[in-house]
Amino acid sequence: MSRKSAVSSEIIGTGSYIPERVVTNKEIEDAISVDSGWIEKRTGIITRHFAAANEASSDLAAKAAANALKTAGVKAEEIDVIIVSTTSTDMPFPATACFVQDKIGAKNAIAFDISASCAGFIYALSTGDQFIKGGKAERVLVIASEIKSRFINSKNPDTYILFGDGAGAVILNKAGGKGQGARGKGIISVLMHTDGTLGNLIQLPAAWSRIFPNTIHMDGDRVFRQAVKKLEEAIIEILKSNRLKVSDIELFILHQANLRILKKVAERLHIPSDKMLVTINRFGNTSSASIPMALDTAVRERRIKKDSLILLAAFGGGLAWGSALVRW
Repeated sequence: MSRKSAVSSEIIGTGSYIPERVVTNKEIEDAISVDSGWIEKRTGIITRHFAAANEASSDLAAKAAANALKTAGVKAEEIDVIIVSTTSTDMPFPATACFVQDKIGAKNAIAFDISASCAGFIYALSTGDQFIKGGKAERVLVIASEIKSRFINSKNPDTYILFGDGAGAVILNKAGGKGQGARGKGIISVLMHTDGTLGNLIQLPAAWSRIFPNTIHMDGDRVFRQAVKKLEEAIIEILKSNRLKVSDIELFILHQANLRILKKVAERLHIPSDKMLVTINRFGNTSSASIPMALDTAVRERRIKKDSLILLAAFGGGLAWGSALVRW
């Protein structure tokens, strides 16, 4: 749901972490006999990164969090809440967020995980936003961390060519409300949806980033069609609810699932190419981590300026999808 408040939350720092190992299309080609040029044409991916054997999701998350804390100029002990979006948890329990709390020394924070597949960062961002708007926290660390390379089937090109590993994080801070609606400051609006009847389209039956006995199952063609449809709907919905047009948005940061999906959505909504951020060519599909990783990339490449209006949108298994409108 969208909510207005005299108190708002704003993003005061971003951070990301990409594992050292770079996996090229040529390496994928050699492994599964699929042409590397075909991989790029079908997905837009040129490289992706795989976590080391001794790395778990909490390791990636802690490094992304440390970078976000540094950018924000905030100490770990000043964080009130840690929320980690992941579908590649270290283990069933404790929550990955608990391991992150320990690793970064955020001794005063409560910590928990959210699982909403590739839409998880939007869900986690909304939860952090509500902690601040509800007066329960002043600073929230929101992280999305995924190690999907552990769960891809090397005999299934639909998944093996797509996924990469990485983590992204943002620091949310309490800010006095300035303006209302689209003129407001910080996180202006978040909208989310779920359709469990289509949960079978993409699923991971049982796996963790330290124990990985299973692989991702995906109906690629149906997922593609649903992704385009739901992302388009999510963007239109949040624009209409805030009385905005595509031209009012400085930058669109969508879940980096497939370049063809991004191009199809941009074509349908007449979004100029220079307003559609693309990072999938470098990182592959990093599931819920793709939006905060892309956001951090945009910040570091100075694609976002003060007072810029940013639209985030994601779609993933569940099926779950959503969008967020942010004034920088």
